[in-house]
Amino acid sequence: MKVCLDTDTFRSAINKILTVVDKRNSRPILTYALIKAEGDTLQISATDLEVSAKVCVQANVNESGTFCVNAKNIFDILRELPDGEVHLEIIEGENTLKLFFKDIHYSLLVYKNEDFPQLVFHNENNQVQMNSQGLLDVISKTSYAISTDETRLYLNGIYLQERDSKLRAVATDGHRLSMVDTEVDVNGIDSLTNGIIIPKKGVYELKKLAEANPGAEIKISLDDSFLYANSENNYYLSVRLIAREYPKYQAVIPSKTSFLLTADKDLLFDAIRRIKIMSNEKSNGVRIHLKDKEMTITANHPSLGDASEKLPVDYNGKDMEIGFNAKYLIDTLSIFDNGEVLMELNNELSPVIIRSSNSPSHMGIIMPLKL
Repeated sequence: MKVCLDTDTFRSAINKILTVVDKRNSRPILTYALIKAEGDTLQISATDLEVSAKVCVQANVNESGTFCVNAKNIFDILRELPDGEVHLEIIEGENTLKLFFKDIHYSLLVYKNEDFPQLVFHNENNQVQMNSQGLLDVISKTSYAISTDETRLYLNGIYLQERDSKLRAVATDGHRLSMVDTEVDVNGIDSLTNGIIIPKKGVYELKKLAEANPGAEIKISLDDSFLYANSENNYYLSVRLIAREYPKYQAVIPSKTSFLLTADKDLLFDAIRRIKIMSNEKSNGVRIHLKDKEMTITANHPSLGDASEKLPVDYNGKDMEIGFNAKYLIDTLSIFDNGEVLMELNNELSPVIIRSSNSPSHMGIIMPLKL
């Protein structure tokens, strides 16, 4: 095999698949990348058997071939090489990859490609098309609420389902919830009627794929166990779905609310960040006291002191004091654009809905904190 390609192109391709590589070393071959040179293309693949990625780049292929090489090792080498042309060569019968860059030479041990798992990156049925910006929007508005509790596997991802001919994405950790509806043609896709759960690692890799080709149309297809994504026919993903039933998230969304509060997003966001400094490190608890046209945010740290800040709001409901995890408020508010945010509430104990008139399709929900 003889191949020549641009160093930066090769480096970028390896970097895209590197986060997929198995870190647990459950099987040594899963720490390797599968590289296939054919025609005028170099295909680079990696998998941990849950998430798989493949990147195709232009290359000058003099002799085709396929081999497996340690992914981190070759990336470390490429990261230190200057920009230019790198040459790859494997002499038939040998198990060594020779890498040349001007006067720099490396010899890397390679393994047989027959040992590498067979990967699938497409399914012609159940296909959806999304713009990369639309996909990034869905991920950014929901991923912050994904649970990190490994004992509740069904919450460790983003739930997608078809609702009213729209694509709905939901994430919750039991203390907060984020939900966004997107105009995408999802009619007739059975798996979305019942809903699917994309695991956290798969969400992260989808985000990388969407960021790699801004403005690109991304083809997403589904089968019973996997989600497949294809960006521009040069970046592919396969993600094993979480085979669990998602909780009835609609149960935590208040069917009606009694009071409405309107506040400037930036003023509220900055005030909470300031007061959070004096909150308890474990609970991040802050108190929000509401009365006519005014909100007071306070926090008390048993060994540091306390803090308070008043800000004007549009509120005409009853006087109320609610406790919140400040981090949850900050995470939720950071997703909304500048302008006004609306908080819909009933009492000190019921879930609070946060919306913005700029993003009518997006809703955040936070459970109050008992302080």
